[in-house]
Amino acid sequence: MMEKHKTVLHARNVRKSFGARGNVQEVLKGIELRVAEGEFVGIMGPSGAGKTTLLNVLATIDRATDGAILIDGSDISRMKNAELSAFRRDKLGFIFQDYNLLDTLTSKENILLPISLGKVNKKEAEARFTEIATILGIMDISHKYPYELSGGQKQRTSAARALINEPSMVFADEPTGALDSKSASSLLGTMEDVNKKRGVTIMMVTHDAVASSYCSRVVFLKDGNIYSELYRGGKTRQAFFQDILNVQGILGGDGIDTI
Repeated sequence: MMEKHKTVLHARNVRKSFGARGNVQEVLKGIELRVAEGEFVGIMGPSGAGKTTLLNVLATIDRATDGAILIDGSDISRMKNAELSAFRRDKLGFIFQDYNLLDTLTSKENILLPISLGKVNKKEAEARFTEIATILGIMDISHKYPYELSGGQKQRTSAARALINEPSMVFADEPTGALDSKSASSLLGTMEDVNKKRGVTIMMVTHDAVASSYCSRVVFLKDGNIYSELYRGGKTRQAFFQDILNVQGILGGDGIDTI
């Protein structure tokens, strides 16, 4: 059994700048962050705070300008492109706002895609698919194509694809942004359940206080730095939601005021 409080992600003095000489914009200004195994971490902050940039550099989608990023003890900031691609495939899962499903593949084929390129045999692949699809409630749509699915079904397919490879960490970028409130609540409840019961480590960028209230910790960014953090602890989701709103009010972030 893995150590309970093992650090899955460690960002050390992470900086990210855009632009050329004479017109450089520093978006991340020395981020220090640890994420422990089994955490569900929300990243929040006002527009321009650096939320998506932080997610992108931590998730290997973009490279940091400076600093070190360790995931499962491996420094991704030092990896060459081929090594990074293999690490991303084997160790990470992604849930995007726009689903990123392939239209020519069924729901099941989309979900199995990450392990179809690896060394998982067919029997094991089928077992994993059945388990994940059952948890996410999408077994009955496994034969359908993306154009036949609702937004909620597409995002659950995307979530199943992120989990099928049993990743060290799942990164979610505004996963409820394109969903109606009922579908969003259903997806977030499932993500919270998967986090608690399966110990899946999740980092989610969101502007929505309701979405963040499902997390175990929320990290607030302001002007490229970590401004503050909130831990849910034993609080109800409603109480945690109110705490998040209070910090959002100070930061001037966007959100809604009902749960």
